[in-house]
Amino acid sequence: MNTAVSFTTPNGEDLVVLSRKDYEALLRQAEQAEDLEDLLAVQAFEARVAAGEEERIPSEFVDRLIDGENPIRVWRDFRGLSARELAAAAGISAAYLSEIETGKKEGSLSVFRQIAKALRLDLDDLVWGEGQPKSGETERTDG
Repeated sequence: MNTAVSFTTPNGEDLVVLSRKDYEALLRQAEQAEDLEDLLAVQAFEARVAAGEEERIPSEFVDRLIDGENPIRVWRDFRGLSARELAAAAGISAAYLSEIETGKKEGSLSVFRQIAKALRLDLDDLVWGEGQPKSGETERTDG
């Protein structure tokens, strides 16, 4: 690299002046470091997938969650379970599950835990969007 010139401004700020060639070389190094960091992150994710600690979720299911569809129904569909199968695995009636999925009933925390366990999920995966307006709805504020 060529010589860099450093100086201090009258207000005490330290500055460095580089040649264009040195500046572009520095940018290339930064880009390479970023690329390496991204590659390592992908490899770490792939290792977690291989170990069964992570899973890939197709975009159609992610889009449904983002659009505000009931997470239990989306995850049930993703897992390939009927409502009856999930209800049996969670120890609740299919009618009760249907009421939770359609929003007619909220369901207790213990029921959500049972459903999450049956779907092989963390509880947070079923309630992450709670308290936020669904698509097409506006948030209500008092006052």
